[in-house]
Amino acid sequence: MARLLVGTSGFHYAHWKRIFYPVEVPAARWLQFYADVFPTTELNTTFYRLPRPEAVDRWREQSPPGFSFAVKGSRFITHLKRLLDPADPLDRYFEIVLRLGPKLGPVLWQLPPQLKEVDLPRLENFLQHLPPGVRHVFEFRAEAWHTLPVADLLDGYGAAFCEHDLLRRPVPRITGGFRYLRFHGATGKYQGRYGKPGLRRVARELSRWRAGGQDAYVYFNNDLQGHALFDALDLGELLGAQLPLDLAAQPA
Repeated sequence: MARLLVGTSGFHYAHWKRIFYPVEVPAARWLQFYADVFPTTELNTTFYRLPRPEAVDRWREQSPPGFSFAVKGSRFITHLKRLLDPADPLDRYFEIVLRLGPKLGPVLWQLPPQLKEVDLPRLENFLQHLPPGVRHVFEFRAEAWHTLPVADLLDGYGAAFCEHDLLRRPVPRITGGFRYLRFHGATGKYQGRYGKPGLRRVARELSRWRAGGQDAYVYFNNDLQGHALFDALDLGELLGAQLPLDLAAQPA
């Protein structure tokens, strides 16, 4: 059965206390609280540094069966190495994140906006080094990469375009056999509510996609003021999810 998972980009934000996490719930239990509401989260910490193995083990153990962790690829690989000479860094990275086991969802490779010129040989070399059995997603921050040749290359390796709203040019077509959407903010970077009116078109598209038997992952990155939480709840409700009663009453 196709999975349509909606969550937030990150879950461990101090300013979500009282907005989402009750005061009496300690930070060590935030993941458990979060996972009672959402079926997935996107881990940002893996972009900045490799987590300790015991931290990854805790994420795996403290989340329920069926929970999915999307993980961001290391910025050392994407921003410093810019996908070049990836073999050793990828080995170190996946030695850690594969500890998530069946709870490992897609891996998001976010490329820097300074990488403006399309380089298909560089991208293909990187794709050739990625481990099989893991879904990979590429978020390009320069519009030049949103072309059909890039789409053909990604599709050939089962990788998906990340569909996001920081670029005006949409992805040329869906690739990889699944969808991965990121919402960075309705009024500015990491801020501003989309709300149900702004999400109804997306909900209709995703409902059709799910009906076709294909998976989709959706993450809200507008974490300021807890906007990501309530937009994820709104989209989930539009897609038929049942909200917990105490959260259904939260203000928009």
